[in-house]
Amino acid sequence: MINIVLFGKPGAGKGTQAEFLKEKYKLTHISTGDVFRYNLKNDTPLGKEARVYMDAGDLVPDELTTKMLIDEVNKHPNTNGILFDGYPRTISQAEALDAFLQTIGSKVTATIALEADDEILVARLLERGKISGRVDDQDEDKIRNRYQEYNEKTAPLVGYYKAQDKFHAVNGIGSIQEITERLTAVIDNL
Repeated sequence: MINIVLFGKPGAGKGTQAEFLKEKYKLTHISTGDVFRYNLKNDTPLGKEARVYMDAGDLVPDELTTKMLIDEVNKHPNTNGILFDGYPRTISQAEALDAFLQTIGSKVTATIALEADDEILVARLLERGKISGRVDDQDEDKIRNRYQEYNEKTAPLVGYYKAQDKFHAVNGIGSIQEITERLTAVIDNL
């Protein structure tokens, strides 16, 4: 079983690349955003709990986010592996993921970070915002705020996974095909 954590700042191309990687390696793609949307839309017990925090303007606690992800992983007992997109985002989530995977006799195989300059990513997101209509991609201040949050909470994962010799950085600038080739080169050498 191969379990890949794909991370990078908003606009780095995680979702686009996840589509290619899940097909090539026959992985189950689990996107934190999709899991949240599913739980909220379907008013699941976990979705109801998350909504309380969100309605109050608070971040959903790591423990609740982890419960949602574990619930989603458990829906795919016969998978070849999981491609985690947007999770973990904090050290405590990474530790919880490691602990959970250990209970099912598995582990994170590798983490791959799509890296790109903030200015390029801001331009990408502003362009995506014009096409997608996503409000959070139409305001440069909000985009930069998301990057600040990423730097504070998610960037420390680099050290966490480097200490386990599971961290791989990939240049996230170039054509979709070029980036896919860089990612597959890393995965093929695991």
